[in-house]
Amino acid sequence: MKLGILVNTDRHLADVTGVVKAALAKGHEVILFNMDDGTKLLGTPEFKELCTMQGVSMSFCDHSAKHIGVATEGLPQEIVCGSQYNNAVMMHDADRVIVL
Repeated sequence: MKLGILVNTDRHLADVTGVVKAALAKGHEVILFNMDDGTKLLGTPEFKELCTMQGVSMSFCDHSAKHIGVATEGLPQEIVCGSQYNNAVMMHDADRVIVL
């Protein structure tokens, strides 16, 4: 199963990391898309390390990050700087989607 997680707030870091790790432990793939205040999590080491886990793909809305003033330089190569197109792809590809 592919689980999509739309992260549009920076208030649930522990929940996001816990859900990702639990899904991976069950053998699921995880697709993360960050937008709005969720892009603020790109500055936290715990969040950035999720992209290095086998079975996780991560992208973020560049427009949201720029609008809020989130620094995106130096992010791991695995985190895709994208747009709402990446959100649409996640919604299409995921079997289930949650929003945090």
